[in-house]
Amino acid sequence: MNATLAEGHQTTWLEAQWEDCYRDRNPLLVTGVLAFVMHELVYFGRFIPFLICDYVPYFHQYKIQQNKINTTADYWKCVRQVLYQHFLFEGPLIFLFHPMASIIGMNVSTPFPEWKNILPQVFIFFVFEDGFHYVVHRAMHYPPLYKAIHKVHHEYSAPFGIAAEYAHPLETSILGFGTIGGPLIYHAVNKYILHSGPQWQLHLFTMLFWIVCRLCQAIDCHSGYDFPWSLRHFIPFWAGADHHDYHHMAFVNNFASSFRWWDYLFGTDTKYRAYRKRQAEEKRILKKKGL
Repeated sequence: MNATLAEGHQTTWLEAQWEDCYRDRNPLLVTGVLAFVMHELVYFGRFIPFLICDYVPYFHQYKIQQNKINTTADYWKCVRQVLYQHFLFEGPLIFLFHPMASIIGMNVSTPFPEWKNILPQVFIFFVFEDGFHYVVHRAMHYPPLYKAIHKVHHEYSAPFGIAAEYAHPLETSILGFGTIGGPLIYHAVNKYILHSGPQWQLHLFTMLFWIVCRLCQAIDCHSGYDFPWSLRHFIPFWAGADHHDYHHMAFVNNFASSFRWWDYLFGTDTKYRAYRKRQAEEKRILKKKGL
């Protein structure tokens, strides 16, 4: 591969490794293996810091449901079920992504897009996924659907990171469209309807970066921890573990995944806000009494 691309772009080390991965190999296999391995490393790797917190007493003050302790047996049961899902259901879907991406003409080759293009796209994907997740998740709490499908995900009333994808295979597949389908729709609209320039069309690198962001968000909001440095303390409309943990604890309210605005607009966070208000008042009284 040339050290410098035709556009005058200096090839980065990561771009060189990317090209080497695809050179003289089946692109479907390369993309599938790359995406699947990345998914597993990020999914379980992001959970490790929270797992460590479980065994370090100092961090217990930040645990949201301090009266509920998840055991090692809970973790292993969850790991087994999640791995089963990943290999038998999510893995094949990941390998099907490359054919779908090829059909709509998604760019796979270098150079990678610039961050000024990547970040707005990822924000759009977050908004789409959040809205889709809100609608589907709320529907999943319709009693027949809850009993047949969504009840699996609610087995843990005090969630922990890797429980994010502990769910019925059908639920995983449906909600997965919010993650995968949004970017594909975005690309098709940009390329075939809006006829945007190539810099605004979807690149596989952007897609993989989005998946990493989405996995980190899912693990974080199921972590069971609300730290002073958690993102929701800096972005008021960010949901985070504080928002989603209540949903697992009470089985009601807070159906969105990333942002708070849908639950606020549709009034599906009223019980949550009342609960947090009571907690704040109780803390204020205790502090006033010096306890």
